[in-house]
Amino acid sequence: MGSFYQRKYNSLQYTFAWNLAALLAFIPANLYPIMVVYQLGVPKEATILSGIGEFIDHGLYPIAVIIFTASIIVPLMKIIGLFVLVYKVHTGMRLKPNKHSKIYHILEFLGPWSMLDVFVVALMVTIVELGFVTSVAAGPAINYFTITVIFTMFAANSFDPRLLWDKKEIQSKEKNALKTT
Repeated sequence: MGSFYQRKYNSLQYTFAWNLAALLAFIPANLYPIMVVYQLGVPKEATILSGIGEFIDHGLYPIAVIIFTASIIVPLMKIIGLFVLVYKVHTGMRLKPNKHSKIYHILEFLGPWSMLDVFVVALMVTIVELGFVTSVAAGPAINYFTITVIFTMFAANSFDPRLLWDKKEIQSKEKNALKTT
């Protein structure tokens, strides 16, 4: 019986490659400054974690939680979740079918929320622009963070969720293709 949709060719390889690239971009996204605040011409750099600390110091706990969730938790959950799904298909290990489905749908849902941090920095650059007294500029981490989000979206899109339910012989073809690359 034919399927209505075409299969995604080399799904595991593409998903793994995009996800690995996302993980590698996630590291400098958290090490480099995500924004630079200039007060009277003096720059003060802020990483994602130091920015979260600033929000906590000023008692802005809800914003700190949102930024921490969108900038750290969501991308990591998506990266780890995709690695888990690729591993499950590659090894042939099985979860209950509804567990596979839940993991995949959670990863799909998380995708757009990862861009919240980029939106917050863009919003702060727009709002805090106060002329010569104070200004805000995006730091180099914003590029890496954006790349992380885009690559995780590519990874999730390249994953063929039908592989989670395929019979062993289709999975062994994917495994063999992964081994040869």
